[in-house]
Amino acid sequence: MTQMVKYLIIANGVVFLWLFLAGLVGGGGGIIRIFGLTPILVVTQLYLWQLVTCLFLHGGFFHVLVNMFFLWMFGSDLESRWGSRPFLKYYFVTGIGAGILSVLVEPFSPIPTIGASGAVYGVLLAYGLTYPNRYVYVYFLVPVRVKYLVAGLALLSFVMTLDSQGSTISHIAHLGGMVIGYLYLKGWLSWMPIKRIYHTWKMKKLRNRFRVYEQKRKKPRNHDDFWIN
Repeated sequence: MTQMVKYLIIANGVVFLWLFLAGLVGGGGGIIRIFGLTPILVVTQLYLWQLVTCLFLHGGFFHVLVNMFFLWMFGSDLESRWGSRPFLKYYFVTGIGAGILSVLVEPFSPIPTIGASGAVYGVLLAYGLTYPNRYVYVYFLVPVRVKYLVAGLALLSFVMTLDSQGSTISHIAHLGGMVIGYLYLKGWLSWMPIKRIYHTWKMKKLRNRFRVYEQKRKKPRNHDDFWIN
């Protein structure tokens, strides 16, 4: 188990244990409403911290167990390959990005969303793109190449997103984690183009200011000029 994966699993485990001992697992009332992702609160009252805190809340033991198992299974190899800081950055980019997409889809929903599934699905996508031909044993029995597993989960999330009535699972968060992860890995969410645009704009502004000063420069005085007192 790599460093950041271990820290994330410990953090999720500690939060779940605290909620369990406090009797808040599966309900939570105000705690879940304040720290879970509640779209209407994000939109109307700017509870922006919920985009992060919701990643550490889970609705039950099986929920946190599955998410942390997948994080360990797929995240450790990615962190070993990328390094701890890039991996942690990717984890939060996909998790927060999945939350933002959930808010955009249902901006006035009063139902909180909790769980690290958006980030975990982002990790799964990255693993599939990095190690597409590795085998995963589904239910510890059926060998499936990772690229087919990722494609199947993405298709399932998309279909379930179109018909999610009556479901307690946020399939849009799963799909959102994959979409944001793909865009990030392709460099389409990089800050570098924005920095280049800003730098170009700033240099153009400085050049225009220099031209204005150059045009307003006073003409040299002639010898026949005189002062009137």
